[in-house]
Amino acid sequence: MHTLVSECQRNFHFSLLLSAMASADLRQELNCSICLNLYIDPVTLRCGHNFCWVCIDRVLETQEGSGVYTCPECRAECQEHPALQRNITLCNIVGMFLSTQPDQEETGIFCTYCIHSPVPAAKSCLHCEASLCDNHLRVHSKSAEHVLSDPTTSLGNRKCSIHKKILEYYCTEDAACICVYCSAGEHRGHKVEILDEAFEKKKKKLRNVLQKLTTKREETEKQVQRLQERRREDQEKAAGVTKRVTALFRDIRRQLENLERRVLSEISRQEESVSLSVSNLIQQLEIKKDELSRKMRHIEELCNMSDPVTVLQEPDTGDLCDTEDRERHDDQVHGVGDLNVGLISGKLHTGLSVIIRGIKIWVYVQEPTDMLLDVNTAHRHIHISGNKKTASWSAISQKHQKTPERFRKYHQVLSTRRLSSGRHYWEVDVSKSVWWMVGMCYPSIVRRGSKSVIGNNNKSWVFSRHNNRYSLIHDSKSIWLPNNLPYDRMRICLDYEAGQMSFYSLCDPIRHLHTITATFTEPLHAALWVGRGCIMITG
Repeated sequence: MHTLVSECQRNFHFSLLLSAMASADLRQELNCSICLNLYIDPVTLRCGHNFCWVCIDRVLETQEGSGVYTCPECRAECQEHPALQRNITLCNIVGMFLSTQPDQEETGIFCTYCIHSPVPAAKSCLHCEASLCDNHLRVHSKSAEHVLSDPTTSLGNRKCSIHKKILEYYCTEDAACICVYCSAGEHRGHKVEILDEAFEKKKKKLRNVLQKLTTKREETEKQVQRLQERRREDQEKAAGVTKRVTALFRDIRRQLENLERRVLSEISRQEESVSLSVSNLIQQLEIKKDELSRKMRHIEELCNMSDPVTVLQEPDTGDLCDTEDRERHDDQVHGVGDLNVGLISGKLHTGLSVIIRGIKIWVYVQEPTDMLLDVNTAHRHIHISGNKKTASWSAISQKHQKTPERFRKYHQVLSTRRLSSGRHYWEVDVSKSVWWMVGMCYPSIVRRGSKSVIGNNNKSWVFSRHNNRYSLIHDSKSIWLPNNLPYDRMRICLDYEAGQMSFYSLCDPIRHLHTITATFTEPLHAALWVGRGCIMITG
C-alpha cells in the first residue's frame, strides 16, 4: 500500500513537472525580446516579429536620426517608420495564458504544511497566518475566526497592528482598514463598511477608471496611427514632388545644353563667315602688296640709273599712293563686318523664354484669390473703400441700407466671394488696426447677438489680436500664439477638399502659425472684425 501511494505521488509530481515545463515553453514564446517580460499591448512589424508597443516604439525613436529602421529581432530594414499594427490575437493569447496560471505560480506561494515537496497553495488563513494546499484546506478549521483569502505572503498586513485582530472593516472617513475593536474605539461614529464590500466598490471604481483609460489609450493609438498615416502620406507626397522636381531640372539642363549648342553654333557660324571674308581681303591685299613691291624695285632701278635719256623715256607711274585707292581698301576692311551680337542675344533670349514658359506651365504658381468686401454685410460703423478692399472703423454711422445680411452688433464685414472648392489664399494688412480678427466663416453665421461675432461660434475660424495677445479662435476656444512675431501682414490659405485652413505671418521668412483641420459643410467667406483703425486686403 505504501508503495502504491509513493508511486501515485511520483506520478503526480511528474505530471506537475511536465505541466510546468509546457507552461515555461509557452511563456518563453510569449516574452518580448526587448523587455524579456510577457507582452503588453503586443504589436507586429512587417517582418512578422512581435514586441510590446512601448518597447518597440522606444527602439524606433532611437533610430529616427539614422535614416533607416531595423527590427531588433531579425535586423530587417525599412526606410520609413514602420506602422505598428496591434496583434489582437497575440494579446488574447497572453490574456488566456495569464488566466490559466494559478496566482501562486506568479507569486511563488506554496503550502505551509507540505514540507517534503512544494505544493501550490490554494488559500491563505489570516488567523493562522499560513497558506494551505487543497488537501490541508479540507481539514482546516471552518470557524468564523479563521478567515480565508487568496494566497498571499502579506498575512501580517491583514491584521490590526494595535489589536492583532483581522481587518474586517473599512473606515471611509479616514480611508483606513480597521478591526472590530478599532470600529468601537477611535473610529466610533465614523462611516464604516465591511472590508469585502468596500473592496468591491473600490474595484468597481478602478474598473471604471481602467475602462476610461483604455478608451483614452485606444483613442491615442488611433491618433498615433492617423499621424503615422499622415507622415507616410507626406513622405510619399515629398517623394513624388522630389521625383517631379528632379525630372524638371533634368529637362531644364537638357534644354539649356541644347540652347547652348545652338547659340555656340551660331557664334561659330558667324565667326567662320567673318574669318572667310577677312581671309579673302588679306589674299587680295597680299597680291596688291606683291605688285607694289615689284613697282618699288623697278623705280629703285630707275633711280639708280645714270642715263637721263633712259629715265626720262620711262612712262610716268603716277601717284602710286592714291587717296581713293587707299580709301577703297579701308572700306573693304571695315566692310568685312563683325559678330552679330544682336542675333546671338535674340536666339539666347528666345530659347530662354521657351524654357521659362515651360517651367511656368509645369510649376503651378497659385495667384491670390481676389477678395472684395460686401457692403451689404458691413456693420453701420464700418466704412468700405471704393475699391472694396479696405474696411475702416468709423465713429460716424455710415447709414448703410438695412439688409438681412448686415451685422447688427459687432464691427464686422464679409467678402462677396464665397469659396466652396479648390485651393485659395488671400492676404491682409492689419498694421493700422489696434484690435482685429481675420479669418473665414460660413454664410449661415447669425447676424445679431453674442454668437454673431466671428470666432465665437462653430461657423467661423479666425486669427485675433486683442489686448496685445494673439490667438486662433473657433467655437469660443482659443489657441494662444507667441507675441514675439511680427503680425502686421497675414496670409490665410484654404484647401477646401482637404479641410485645411492655414494662417501665416508674412515676415521674412514667411512664418507658418497654425493649420486648422475641419470638414467644411458650407461655402466660406473671408471675414474681418475691425476694432479701431482699418484692415486692407492686399492680395
